[in-house]
Order: sequence, then C-alpha cells, then structure tokens
Amino acid sequence: MPSSALPPEICSILDSLPSLIKKTFPIPGRFRSALPRDIAELSRLLTNGRGDRTLSYLGRPNLLSAYLHYFLPWNLYRLCILIPRLDLTLSPQDTITDIGCGPLTFASALWIARPDLRNIPLEFTCADRSSPALEAGVKFFTALCEGKSPWNIRTVREEIDLRQANITRKFKPASLVCAVNVFNEMYETLSHNNTDGLRRMAANAARLLSGLSSDNSFILTVEPGVPRSGNFISFLRESLLELDCPPVSPCPHALPCPLAKKRWCHFAFETPETPKELIRLSAAAGLPKERLVFSFLLAGAGKKVPPAKTKEEKTRVISDAFPLPDNCYGRYGCGSRGLVLLTGDKNRMERTASLSLVTPIFAADKQRDKKSGALIAEVQ
Repeated sequence: MPSSALPPEICSILDSLPSLIKKTFPIPGRFRSALPRDIAELSRLLTNGRGDRTLSYLGRPNLLSAYLHYFLPWNLYRLCILIPRLDLTLSPQDTITDIGCGPLTFASALWIARPDLRNIPLEFTCADRSSPALEAGVKFFTALCEGKSPWNIRTVREEIDLRQANITRKFKPASLVCAVNVFNEMYETLSHNNTDGLRRMAANAARLLSGLSSDNSFILTVEPGVPRSGNFISFLRESLLELDCPPVSPCPHALPCPLAKKRWCHFAFETPETPKELIRLSAAAGLPKERLVFSFLLAGAGKKVPPAKTKEEKTRVISDAFPLPDNCYGRYGCGSRGLVLLTGDKNRMERTASLSLVTPIFAADKQRDKKSGALIAEVQ
C-alpha cells in the first residue's frame, strides 16, 4: 500500500497538531484521564452506536473535546493526503462554501496542504448545526495560522436535511462547494438494502451542492472509504452528471460508473508520518490506525473541467496491490473502457500508488480477468 508521501513542510505541521490542539483546547487535569474513554465513546456513536447519537452530539463538552483531540487531527491528515492530489484551482476573492464544516476542518486542511493559497484572499462560508463546533473551529484556525491569514471566514449555524435538499439561508454562489464527512450522517438512517432511498438522497445532495455553486465552480464531497459511502458517491456522480456537473477526479471519464454495482471506489494510504502523540492516543482509546481510507468526488462545471480528450486513455488506480499467478501483481483501475486490471511485476505495482493516473497498455485480443470481468492491461 502506498505511503501518503507528504512534503516535509506538511508533515511538520501535522506533527505539531497534537501539541497545538492541547494548547488551544487544554483539558483540566482531573478530566484528562477520561479522554481515551470519551474518544472510544464518540467512535461508537459514529459507527455501530449511531442510533444512540443525537443531532447535537458535538454540543456535549466531553464529546467535542474528544473530537478536537482525536478525530480532528486524523481528518486533517486524511484531507492533507487528498487535497494536494486534486486539480483544484482557486483565485483571489474566490468564495468557498463548506456545509457541515464541523470545527472548520476543510479550511484548516486547505491551509496546511496548499501553501500556495495561504497568502491569497479567499472568502469562506462555513455552515454547521453545532455552534460549539463552529466556535472551536474559528479558535483552532486562528491558532493554526497564528492570526495572520488573509482568508475571511464567516460561520453560519445551519441545519442540512437531505430529505428536503435545501437550506434555509441564501448563500452567495461559490467557486468551491464542499461537504466533508457530512452525508454519511444522513444516509446512515437508511437500511443497507434500500438502494432506491440512497439514490434519492444522492440526487437531493446533488441538487443542494449544485444549487450553491456558481457557473464556473468545483464541487467536492469526501466520505468514509466503506462500501455504503462508495455507493452513495457513485449515485451522487450520476446525479451531478445529469445537472451538467461532470466528474473531474477521481474519474478519468464521464461515462457511467463501472463500479456502481459490485464494487466501490475508495483509496487507502499508509500513515508513516503519523505524530507519535496521536498514535499513543489511538492506542489508549483502543482504536489503532494503520492506514487512512476515503472515498471522494470532485466535480465541476464550465471551464473548470479539463477537456475529455486529455483523459480518454488514462486509468485511475483504485485498489491496493495484490498477487496474481505467474509471479505477477495487480491493481484495479477505472478508465473510459470500464474496470481495468493493471498488471506488472511486484516492484512496479507497489510503486504505482493509489489515486495515480496511469497509461494502460491493452492486449490486442482484449483479454478480460475471469474473476472480475475487467480488461487486462499493463502499466506503461
């Protein structure tokens, strides 16, 4: 599995996050020993204990503290792996609308992962239903940039409901609309066999996101790297296409998703640069992490979308490396011809990182893998 391979400057900032969070959100000594237990409880509420979670769970001081000290740095780490790999251009005075922003996670990750944007004036509207999370986010972002950022960040308390596909406030059309780890908290209420319900929620999400965007914009959604989220992302992609918002990444094409029925698109990275303090806290909470996994979709409209001809013969690597017969290794990829089984020797396939765009060499007889039905190709 590939390393996140982050630049030294980004690694340095991520390594300093636990101490910055401790300094910004100090925990009184008598409550410090309860932090691992609170982290474990919040993890339960976000996974198999979702039925016990209230909408205002981040309004509880102990759970907000657990989120800030544990989930915030991990989510920043995940986004800092993704953001530099996105063909995401922003110009001075561009507007970014972040729905379900929590403690300004995306804005903070963008500041860490894109040094080229730190001195460019940008306008952020960060909306979330939790006022304590918004307040904590402003405090953290100010500490992160030492109060010297030219970014103008406006926070708005707003409820988001995918059953209605709308929000109550009027927002300025944005150059970038993002929703990070938001929609899974809504479609988790559906039974796992309710495919039609998931598709309807994805269609509502597409209308909501496109309605907040300008005519020349990006739309970014990031979700957990699990099958349910991958299915949602596939349906969201389909609905955005119908609204003339074609995919920019990870898809190297705008054809129907070849993974919609049997697989899910997700990306996994090792985490060798994880701060030691965060590893210690993970172990204390009984939540060790060896890799970060996510699903995402970057869509666009107008001139933001590269011409299709520039990506027709490219394939996006979407799986870990795995052994094949005859001492070969493979990775699955997605391209304009559908699902592709990329093959090569072990060293080459291990160097071909998840999320990479590669040029496949297809056999003249168009052989297909018997197990998956994927076209077989070598990596150029």
